[in-house]
Order: sequence, then C-alpha cells, then structure tokens
Amino acid sequence: MKQQVSQIFHSLWNSARDLLPVILVIAFFQIFVLQKPIPNMGQLFVGTLLVVIGLSLFVKGLETGLFPIGENMAYAFARKGSVFWLIAFAFSLGFGTTIAEPALIAVADKAAEVAALGGVIENSESARASYASGLRLTVAFSVGLAIVVGVLRILKGWPIHYLIIAGYVGVVVMTFFAPKEIIGIAYDSGGVTTSTITVPLVTALGVGLASSIKGRNPMLDGFGLIAFASLTPMIFVMGYGMLI
Repeated sequence: MKQQVSQIFHSLWNSARDLLPVILVIAFFQIFVLQKPIPNMGQLFVGTLLVVIGLSLFVKGLETGLFPIGENMAYAFARKGSVFWLIAFAFSLGFGTTIAEPALIAVADKAAEVAALGGVIENSESARASYASGLRLTVAFSVGLAIVVGVLRILKGWPIHYLIIAGYVGVVVMTFFAPKEIIGIAYDSGGVTTSTITVPLVTALGVGLASSIKGRNPMLDGFGLIAFASLTPMIFVMGYGMLI
C-alpha cells in the first residue's frame, strides 16, 4: 500500500514538472508582457490541478494497459505466423484508433463548418455531417494503410528513409494539384492523427513486432510507424479534396 501511494505521488510530481514550463510561459507573458493580473486565479489553479491528475492517470493507463496489450498482440500474431491476420490487425488498429481520435473529430467538424461558410459545400447540417464523416473516414483509411506499410517494412526489413522520402515527394507533388481550400486541412490531418489514442497502440505494435522477429532490432525497426501515420493522411485528404 505504501509503495502504491509513493508511485501515485511520484506520477503526480512528474506530471506537474512536465507542465511547469507551460505555466511559467503563460505567467511570464501575462504579467510582464501584457502587464495584466492573471484572471480567475482560483479557477486556474483548480483547472491546472485537474490537468495534472488527468495527465498522471493517462500516463499510468498507458503503462498498465495500452502498451502491454499492443505488444502482447504483436507477439501473438508473430508466433501465429499468419501474415494475413497480422496485416488485417494492423489495418484495423490504424483505422479504429484514428476514427475515434478526439483531435480528428474536432478538426473534421471545424473543417466542415468552415467549408459550409465558404460555400464549398451546402450550408446544412446533413452536408456538414457528410463532409466531416467523409474526411474522418478518409484519414482513418489512410492511417490503416500506413500501418500496414509500416508492418510490411518491419517484416521485410525495408529502409524507412526511402519510403518516407517517396511519401513526402508525393505530398509536394499533390500540393500543386489539390484545391487550395483543402491543402491546410490535409496538412493538419497528418498531425491530429498522431495523438492520444493512436500513438500508444501503434508504437506498442511496432516495438512488439520488431522484438518478436528474429533479426529485427526494436530500436531500429520498431519505431517509424507513427511517421507513416502522419504522412499518408496528407496525400489521401488532398485526393479527397480533388474528388469532391
């Protein structure tokens, strides 16, 4: 019991320490640059405390839940020896975690709202919902495909830098042909996919898979899946913009 309490306090201290630079930056600019007192100090203190507690619980949840289950499933599929089911799992994991990503939901809804106001789509609830859903499905499909490519890279031992370079060349080329209204959304989509839900599970999958395959180094081969997950949405969303 004493050890568990110590771990909780240690986790809270680490979270508070990580948030300290953000707090200091906000306080500095508020007091010395804007030269105004910090409003609602009590509310701000309570909010900061809740963030520290939430961040601590989130990190603890990753350590005890998401990371182990991702690695264990990767080990299990590697032992099973079925490439088909491993690929199916990789795609489903990428698609499922991305479609549930809160950051993507927020960006898709805001993009639909702005598109409606800008006359790109009809300004109706159904049109906005359809646009947002299409955007989320496009991004989720692209991330699923990206995780499949990343898993194949680990299995085959392909050099990651060639794949990344080829992908970004494709992004640059498509930027010249995509509608200008979709380019910013496409670039942001690449960022919001690698957030709270996707990163822990995908990282655990890559490390677990590389650890379970003879001749693969988890440090060299286990990482890089997140890079693919950030890259492919930009290509697919620009393609989505061209089609609609």
